[in-house]
Amino acid sequence: MSKQTLIQGTLLLILAGLITRILGFINRIVVARVMGQEGVGLYMMAVPTMLLAITLTRMGLPVAISKLVAEADAKGDRKKIKKVLIVSLAITGVLSIIFTTAMIVAAPILSHYFFTDKRTFYPLIAIAPVVPIIAVSSVLRGYFQGLQNMRPSAYSQVIEQIVRITLVALLTSFFLPYGVEFAAAGAMISVIIGELASLLYMFSMFKLKKNMKVRKGFFKQLKSGHDTLKELLGIALPTTGSQLIGSVSYFFEPIVVAQSLAIAGVSAIAATRQYGELAGYVIPLLFLPTFITFSLSVSLVPAISEANANKKYGLIEHRLNQALRLSMLSGGIAAVVMYVYAVPIMDLMYDSPASASYLKVMTPLFFFLYFQGPLQAVLQAMNLARAAMMNSLIGSVVKLAAIFALATRPEFGIMGVALAIVLGIVVVTLLHFASVAKAISYSIKAKDFIFGLMSILITGFGSHFIYTYIFPQFSKVPGICFSLLLTGILYLTTLFFFRLIKRDDLRQLPIIKRWV
Repeated sequence: MSKQTLIQGTLLLILAGLITRILGFINRIVVARVMGQEGVGLYMMAVPTMLLAITLTRMGLPVAISKLVAEADAKGDRKKIKKVLIVSLAITGVLSIIFTTAMIVAAPILSHYFFTDKRTFYPLIAIAPVVPIIAVSSVLRGYFQGLQNMRPSAYSQVIEQIVRITLVALLTSFFLPYGVEFAAAGAMISVIIGELASLLYMFSMFKLKKNMKVRKGFFKQLKSGHDTLKELLGIALPTTGSQLIGSVSYFFEPIVVAQSLAIAGVSAIAATRQYGELAGYVIPLLFLPTFITFSLSVSLVPAISEANANKKYGLIEHRLNQALRLSMLSGGIAAVVMYVYAVPIMDLMYDSPASASYLKVMTPLFFFLYFQGPLQAVLQAMNLARAAMMNSLIGSVVKLAAIFALATRPEFGIMGVALAIVLGIVVVTLLHFASVAKAISYSIKAKDFIFGLMSILITGFGSHFIYTYIFPQFSKVPGICFSLLLTGILYLTTLFFFRLIKRDDLRQLPIIKRWV
């Protein structure tokens, strides 16, 4: 099975992430145009419940599988890899049945007593079957990632989005005449079918690439898998704690928002629309660059686990520096574009230029999120998932408390929610960095980060000039495309000028390896 280096695997996931994010935004635009702010609000209120159920079902196993498979593969222990797979599949199989059932049973209670809009019942019920599908595919992803083969994970993401975007317009349009809540349920059904297609692809790749028979001696391996279960849970439970805190926080977020806005005198329908704008339009756009940092995080866990197992601590620091530098560079251009071009972007994508105010307020501090994933991956790979969990807990408490403190005040309202979300992100990222620095005596390469910030600032001022004097000379679509092109050229020029794109990084690219 082909193994990629950290940069090669990351770039493969980045390419797949870029494709899936583009397709995902097309999907969101279609959903927004068909269902409007109210439908998107219902959809986004149901999503946190789904994510909570998935987090409980997966129980942090993908990270644990990736780590243990990477360590076993480094030692050539194929029996250990098989046992890890069997125990993981058994755990997720049982948990998926439990939490899917719980989600269906809880749907009427959640929609009637916790959310201020009872119509959330329909998307909650519609999305429940996706839980076991994602749980099983996560096990297979963890297996491939542990072998440092990122191709199946990358391709499956693209397949999922292609299937989803093919169906979402059809299903939402079909159910819309019955009510916006049924249209939101139709969007959820497209998610299920997309994830099923992704799982089928992952399973076919597993059947094709594996050199072991999982079904042979399944129950025998399961009975003797006590030590493997202990190892998995030793990594998975603290990781789950961190993920669970985030999911629980996200689950309570729309509830706290709805109740806080109600205290501030905002009606249920207006609150649903405002939350739809923030959670359905603005936040996904801010999360766009995270396909890069997510790719880095996925590649970092097995790479750093392998380096840690071989006690190559200098390599750990080198790989972390690579990841943070790439996170800064990718997040920097995204921050510039979203801040300077907030109004035309929101107008062009969602026909909602008023939402640009949220985007401008959140963008500067949201920049911290782009460092969070790689830092957390390092903590998980070095058996410090508990520290990551505590950091996430503190950030979640700060966020929810700030939402209630700000959103209940009429002068802030939904803008208070936006401020509270970015405050939580800043707190978690700073705590993660402190934990990593303490664990490995990490020394940051100040030169790269100073030059990186200079590149971002230069591009920001140049982009503002482009937006003020060049953008108005064109109509909407050509203007934004040409302006973004000039901004991108300016940013790349500054990166090469400050030598922030390293030759070592370029050598990892097979296409241009021979030239550098």
